[in-house]
Amino acid sequence: YVDSDATLHGVPLRELPLATVRERILVADNDAHLFTGRLRTELDPHDRADDATLDAALRAASAVDIVEALPDGLDSPVAERGREFSGGQQQRLRLARALVADPEALLLVEPTSAVDAHTEARIAEGLAAARAGRTTLVCTTSPLLLGHADHVIFVEDGKVVAEGTHAELFEQEPRYRAAVSRGED
Repeated sequence: YVDSDATLHGVPLRELPLATVRERILVADNDAHLFTGRLRTELDPHDRADDATLDAALRAASAVDIVEALPDGLDSPVAERGREFSGGQQQRLRLARALVADPEALLLVEPTSAVDAHTEARIAEGLAAARAGRTTLVCTTSPLLLGHADHVIFVEDGKVVAEGTHAELFEQEPRYRAAVSRGED
């Protein structure tokens, strides 16, 4: 589905070649799978990134420890669907893969839902730094991620009900506060 008003640099998406849209906009969700092969290839399927780029993406996704624990690091094989990795590890590796792709616009859907709070905090900081200057849309209720966002749009029942910073919305919008407080209110 493409909203009929959606544009990329003022050009309606429906008028752009699909390859152009896919090159510039990446949707990274939690249904994506890891594939069989070397981890390096899994993180950089187009073989465009150097080691520094891969390392930066792994650091931003708080996934360096995963690679360091593998016998051959980035050259280690990945089993079918990445079954040797936990759900949180898979999520961090998928995030690293999205960061390596470095699209103009990146849409992340609950990118930290399977990690602990400490890892989530590291990812929130790393993600903000890694994506500085580019468009990143994060669909989440994570207060750690939302706290690093430049602009937060609170959507309820498919409608925008409030906009502002995380701090402003947390202070002024009780429904937002309830959605992101995780019972800490």
